[in-house]
Amino acid sequence: MTEIEKARFEFVLHLGDNALILSQRLSELCAHGPVLEEDIAITNIALDLLGQARMLLSYAAKIENAGRDEDALAYLRDVNGFRNALLTEQPNGDYAQTMARQFFMDAFHYHLYSALQESQDEELQSISAKALKEATYHLRHSSQWMLRMGDGTEESHDRLQQAINILWMYAGNLFEKTSFDDLLVFHNIIPDMEAIKSKWHLTVRDILSRATIIVPDSDFTLKGSREGIHTEHLGHMLSEMQFLQRAYPGNSW
Repeated sequence: MTEIEKARFEFVLHLGDNALILSQRLSELCAHGPVLEEDIAITNIALDLLGQARMLLSYAAKIENAGRDEDALAYLRDVNGFRNALLTEQPNGDYAQTMARQFFMDAFHYHLYSALQESQDEELQSISAKALKEATYHLRHSSQWMLRMGDGTEESHDRLQQAINILWMYAGNLFEKTSFDDLLVFHNIIPDMEAIKSKWHLTVRDILSRATIIVPDSDFTLKGSREGIHTEHLGHMLSEMQFLQRAYPGNSW
């Protein structure tokens, strides 16, 4: 691959892995939602993200042009081959933690996919257009949960505040850049992540302020996911997600 193709592959892989890993986390809650309506909603969001993962990983495989398809990228890479944000791999915890993680990711996806409507990469622009429609609903859904829990009972408020405090150190990793990103920004393929970060902060702080939640003032963030450095949680997840493909390689239904 040329340098620009390598940069494009890494970024699309990053987006695809975000959607895949977050979808897998949410799918763990199927039939475990707090109420039936929410159980259906969270399952549908997981399916939306899985659809996005398929489109993005298929495109990444096309860019790579090395004989791998979306399934190979999903099921036959080890932990250090994944490029998803650290936030996506964090355990569900209680429902406040699940929805806080979702809210952070939804705000990120909404602003990133909005900006990618201007991408010079027509296929990435097309994928982002579909993903933006879903991200808009996802953000509305998770924002409503922030308001409901934050401005609800004393217990729901305390649980949400604790969830925000726990997850905050992973949020900055969403905007971590690699050496490839500057090249993609120069060619108008992706937006400057600093601009996305500013919009993300405005959205998050607005909703959390209305939910009477205090935003942590710490700038500390864990890094390294764009280089394949992850928390211990991803390995445990992959051992389950990839088991069937690795136990029966090459089989089909």
